[in-house]
Amino acid sequence: MSFADHPQCAAALALAQQLADAARRIAMRHFRTPVAVQRKSDGSPVTAVDREIETGMRHMIHAAFPQHAIRGEEFPAEGSGEFTWLLDPIDGTKSFITGFPLFGSLIALLQEDRPVIGVIEAPALAERWVGCEGRATLCNGRPVRTSERSSLADAVVYTTTPETFGAEERRRFEALALRAALRRYGGDCYLYGMLASGACELVIEVQLKPHDFMAAVPVVQGAGGRISDWRGAPLMSASDGRVVAAANETLWREAVAELGLI
Repeated sequence: MSFADHPQCAAALALAQQLADAARRIAMRHFRTPVAVQRKSDGSPVTAVDREIETGMRHMIHAAFPQHAIRGEEFPAEGSGEFTWLLDPIDGTKSFITGFPLFGSLIALLQEDRPVIGVIEAPALAERWVGCEGRATLCNGRPVRTSERSSLADAVVYTTTPETFGAEERRRFEALALRAALRRYGGDCYLYGMLASGACELVIEVQLKPHDFMAAVPVVQGAGGRISDWRGAPLMSASDGRVVAAANETLWREAVAELGLI
């Protein structure tokens, strides 16, 4: 049974939309205004806005599904059980603090360790992708489909930044991307929405954490694409942070054949 047939599906989808609404309101209240920036232990930036959004979302989840667990980027995990909400309040904080609009909020619902609902919310662009296992992906309420281009020579390849790649990872990425029609940089979670809507054919990333990629899984799959780690295995909480998303099976197989050699 897919999650679309689960008794909790309708209520969970409604909550996911409400969480995205709340994230949008808070983010846009602070976007392109002076925001104090702190550094985490890993050197990545964080703001009070990240924490405000996640705090608000956690309160909403507690009220709607008190039995569900919560894992977020900014605060310790809460609870355990069959269902877990995975939250990234601002994915692309560097974009947010510099006024670049391609940041987002990521919301995923996991059943055990399987992402069954995923939301990619792009507040500054008023765009939202919603994926649910067993249903077609929607962008602002309309069904979307991935590109039908299956030749790498015709494909557009994206990554957020090559700075995150190790030497061998970058060599593999370059070997693949140089054979594509076009390669572009920047975008964070927005790239998966673009892929789901047919605007690009491959997204290749490294050094991601579960809150960075789990929401993208139902979005990409529900639009007809494939998403996995670089070796072709399903994405899980224990995945190594290397992600490849493709518009179709043909491109996915070609990408995995190149990238999975590491």
